[in-house]
Amino acid sequence: MHSTRGMNAMQQLAMLALFVCTGAQLLAQATPGSAPTKAAAAMHPWQYNLTIDGYIVPDGTSYVDPVLTADHNWLHLEARYNYENLHTGSLWVGYNFSIGKTLSLSVTPMIGGVFGQTNGIAPGCEASLIYKKIEASISNEYVFDTGSKAGNFYYAWPQLTFSPVAWFRVGAVAQHTKAYHTPVNIQRGFLVGFSRKQWEFTTYVFNPELDEPTLVLEVGVSF
Repeated sequence: MHSTRGMNAMQQLAMLALFVCTGAQLLAQATPGSAPTKAAAAMHPWQYNLTIDGYIVPDGTSYVDPVLTADHNWLHLEARYNYENLHTGSLWVGYNFSIGKTLSLSVTPMIGGVFGQTNGIAPGCEASLIYKKIEASISNEYVFDTGSKAGNFYYAWPQLTFSPVAWFRVGAVAQHTKAYHTPVNIQRGFLVGFSRKQWEFTTYVFNPELDEPTLVLEVGVSF
């Protein structure tokens, strides 16, 4: 039973990754008019990011939550697993735009399809505001469950970070999720992160006031 479930999860994750990477390559080639020059392609390359969060949930089910993104100019593609709910995948498309230099605002409105243990349609948004060494960001969405209105759910992950040096950051974080349950509805905590070239490593501690807080160990790579 567990082996079959694990195999299905891996197959769905592989399909999500294939969607993002294949979609990115097809869209890169499907430019109207003449084919883009090598110089133009080099100026506006695809950017990929893979983030894997390992959730250590006390008295609950610990799990891994991978997120793969692909960005090209305004286009944003994203695939997730175990994000909206356990044994649930989602595919997203969004529009990137940003303004400002000293005070920089980046916003990506998105629309996604959710399938698996939860099925539905989800409008969402990712946004960040950066001023010097301080960054405020949020990732949120509302899932309209196509099976039952009782399954509708709002997910949010806001955080505020300070980077005294380029390779180190600390901050505060909160989360409202359906993937697991704790004694508190909105979880709050802190984070400590390090970066090395294209790699990032972050530890999140949620509900530190409880006897057994929830830990999230995150590794991310950009390529």
